[in-house]
Amino acid sequence: MYILLALIAACALGVLLHFVLPHRPLRGVVVAPAIATAAAGVVYTSMQWAGVAEGDVWLWLASVGGGLLFSLVATYLITAIRHESDARTQQALGV
Repeated sequence: MYILLALIAACALGVLLHFVLPHRPLRGVVVAPAIATAAAGVVYTSMQWAGVAEGDVWLWLASVGGGLLFSLVATYLITAIRHESDARTQQALGV
């Protein structure tokens, strides 16, 4: 049940991340929170299977922080690729 706390924290920080990163109109509102939540779930589960206890601070830092870091990189890359693609399309159309 503690995994829910990590997932909720990662999702909430993912929402904050959406508003911090540039080019918000180029991505959906749920992209950053969804990536952060999924990554936090994978990290939390992997560390639990590796034997890290629920009370260990490294489990929480790795799952929430790692999920947020992965979401930061993935969301930034998705947005950068979309921005570049839109710029090429506008150039091709002469806009």
